[in-house]
Amino acid sequence: MPQKLKLAVAQARTLSSTVDTLHALEETTRSASQAGVHLVLFPEAYLGGYPRTCNFGASVGARDPIGREQFLQYFHAAVDLGDTPVGAGDDWVDKKLPLAKDTKYRGDGTREELERIARETGVFIVTGLVEKAGGSLYCGVVYVCPRYGVLGKRRKVMPTGSERLIWAQGSPSTLRAVTTTIQGVKLTLAAAICWENYMPLLRHSLYSQNVNLYLAPTADARDTWLPLMQTVGCESRAFVLSANQCVKRKHLPSWVQGNSATQPKNATPQSAEAPQSHRRRRSTVTFTEDKHEICWPIVEKDTEGQDETTSPKENGIHPSRPPSVFEDESDGGPLASPPGSISSKSHAANNDDEEFICRGGSCIVSPLGEVLAGPLWEITDGKLLAVEADFEDCERGRLDLDVAGSYSRNDAFKLHVEGLDLNPPP
Repeated sequence: MPQKLKLAVAQARTLSSTVDTLHALEETTRSASQAGVHLVLFPEAYLGGYPRTCNFGASVGARDPIGREQFLQYFHAAVDLGDTPVGAGDDWVDKKLPLAKDTKYRGDGTREELERIARETGVFIVTGLVEKAGGSLYCGVVYVCPRYGVLGKRRKVMPTGSERLIWAQGSPSTLRAVTTTIQGVKLTLAAAICWENYMPLLRHSLYSQNVNLYLAPTADARDTWLPLMQTVGCESRAFVLSANQCVKRKHLPSWVQGNSATQPKNATPQSAEAPQSHRRRRSTVTFTEDKHEICWPIVEKDTEGQDETTSPKENGIHPSRPPSVFEDESDGGPLASPPGSISSKSHAANNDDEEFICRGGSCIVSPLGEVLAGPLWEITDGKLLAVEADFEDCERGRLDLDVAGSYSRNDAFKLHVEGLDLNPPP
């Protein structure tokens, strides 16, 4: 019997509300169904959003009230799947957790909506999302089967860089792979989220479970991402799906862009100086002819009536030069100076709404590390990349490389993950 399935990744961006994004997910999934797709992957934090460029008013030792209002807006956008902060595991999957009195389901209904979409379209859905449980947010991935509903969910174990401020750490036990059968093809699938793919031991924990479909929703649009996905395909001898959002500055939520509607009453404006106990010299960002970024203190008079510093213009630098996009090596892709930060206010009027702050890069890779589709750059309209995958290629690749089996030297090298069974699931 042929072991072939049609797989797809959706380069879809988060819309202005979670409800709108869920509707877009349904439309994209219906389009995938019409194209004969059996399984589709959506990007990291697709439901709830990846708050690119937002600093949430935080610096070491201080938090701005406006940043707390931004976090409130972000918390409201997150989905409630009815799970516990610790994670209830199989009890959550099997819907054994108690319901509140006079409620139809546990959570906000997002889980049930995803199950409905999968059931009606016949497409297996894997999507990134931001999940709220208790008072914390988690970056997660949920696996939704058309026949059985949610088969599993995992939470990112290591948020990267500034993500650590807003996302809690998930349990390594959620790295457990799930199994399903589609059109007679048995799949063992698991997900590594964004820079978790740069964690060799985490990757190996998935390889050890004999995955033949490796999912990598991401927010990383660097040129280094595709070679990483090719490495994963080659190491795992699995098909690799990676989906990223493609976002322009104009697509950012109003609260990320510093809309005054999100400012709390009696809050200190972001352009004002911090309280005396946390006072920092105000500054402006300018750019040289070679596009080097320089942060200049703002010209102010001290109590003696003397200039604190020299005007940038006297140094041949023009503050009116538009900002460039730079690579923040700690987070998930190209970032610009955060709107709402002191430095960005001085050149906010020069920001180009059409500027790409994440260029996408969604792709599909074979079990031998060959690029089958993509990478897809600068396409923001939810485009699907799809390929027909022959899953017997995974076994063909094991002839010379099985990193969790014959090639592993497991008599000498051993991996233990707390709370996670590394044996292949049944």
